[in-house]
Amino acid sequence: MEDLSDILKRIASRDIQVDKTAIPNEPIDELELCERCGNRGWFTRDVAVGDPEFGKIITCECQKEKMAQEQSDRLFRYSNLGYLRRFTFKSIEPTGINTDQESQNLFSKAYEAAKEYAEKPQGWLVLTGSHGSGKTHLAAAIGNQQIDDGNVVLFVHVPDLLDHLRASFGPSSEMSYSDLFDQVRNSNLLILDGLGSHSTTPWAEEKLRQIINHRFNAELPTIFTIINSLDSLDQYILSRLRTKNLSNILELRAPIPNRAQKLGQIEPSMLKRMTFETFNIKGNNPSANQRTSLEEAYRASQIFARDAHGWLTLFGQTGAGKTHLAVSIAAEQINKGNEIFFAFVPELLDYLRLTFSPDTTITYDSLFEEVKNTPLLILDDLGQEKSSSWANEKLYQIIVHRHNARLPTVVTSMVDFTREPTPIGSRVQDPWVGQLIRLDSPDYRNKVRKTSRPVRNLTSS
Repeated sequence: MEDLSDILKRIASRDIQVDKTAIPNEPIDELELCERCGNRGWFTRDVAVGDPEFGKIITCECQKEKMAQEQSDRLFRYSNLGYLRRFTFKSIEPTGINTDQESQNLFSKAYEAAKEYAEKPQGWLVLTGSHGSGKTHLAAAIGNQQIDDGNVVLFVHVPDLLDHLRASFGPSSEMSYSDLFDQVRNSNLLILDGLGSHSTTPWAEEKLRQIINHRFNAELPTIFTIINSLDSLDQYILSRLRTKNLSNILELRAPIPNRAQKLGQIEPSMLKRMTFETFNIKGNNPSANQRTSLEEAYRASQIFARDAHGWLTLFGQTGAGKTHLAVSIAAEQINKGNEIFFAFVPELLDYLRLTFSPDTTITYDSLFEEVKNTPLLILDDLGQEKSSSWANEKLYQIIVHRHNARLPTVVTSMVDFTREPTPIGSRVQDPWVGQLIRLDSPDYRNKVRKTSRPVRNLTSS
């Protein structure tokens, strides 16, 4: 999606103006000539002198259509909808994609409310639901219809917005913080996508409070999409969202995943691709110390794969090879006939939330117990889940149980547990339970390797 700052700095003024003197700049011989104006965009009527329309310049219909399209293009560029332009009410199934009646009823209610809001945006529309429930689709459809009607819309993903606001403080920023902040606060229709998915810092909460409070006081039309529970939001913001006669809160549900086919299992292509043999221990031009960290992580992972006991935690920046090694361990254990449970942590929490749905055949208790007690649990990307008290509590319960029971566990994370003391981090660092290894190496993905060579075996026989 195009950067918000790049979009906003292109706006010459706060009002979208149409250049009514625009004349087609394409070569006339490449265009179909307008019979009325010859592609000049205007014409005069052939009438007698003295006629009220004698000499009067008339805008041709072909020019009016071009002007309308140019205005629509300007509005779209301003909107920041980007690839979401394809989301319209015609591309949405009015009952959603769920098959159960209750979910369909919920979606139908949201669909009708969104269509009504798109006709005349008033007040606030709040759409809640997990990934894949259709929140952003409906919000974008409203925005696109408003653009087609010639109105100004601004669509922003909340974490991106906060990043742009932080960047606007920098000396090299081409747009001042105050200008950017004012554009967002006063947009005719503002769509805040992913509220609650931002990092919860005092500064971030303060900026959101200011934006939301301003639009609350002015009763400016605003759409919110929220993936987490409403109760996980800042209480000040939540009080505004729940204001009667201003805000309409609607819930949507994502399709219930087929857990038997997905959760806990690893994609076959990953198992085939991510093995110890394909792990490039030379890295992406690492320093000597970085190369040492790769060798240590590789060696420890091979030892763990041969005899899975205790804990192994691999942490480092994205692209360092953490997940590759974790999948390699899983592949070795599967080949030995051992049971493993592989969980991408944000997805695991989504599944646990879905077990509260009356439509699922998997109960929360049975799934939670399976995760806690599986013979080998691999938690991939711990720390990248949406931060909420509920999520923190569930992860804490899983980790405490496995720590106390000394159950074999592999953890990959971008979190530096040595610098961020937390109850979870304390158990990850416990030397009596397992190893904590940093992969301090450049991102593999930033360089395409010319050849793939099997790595040498660094372990002792």
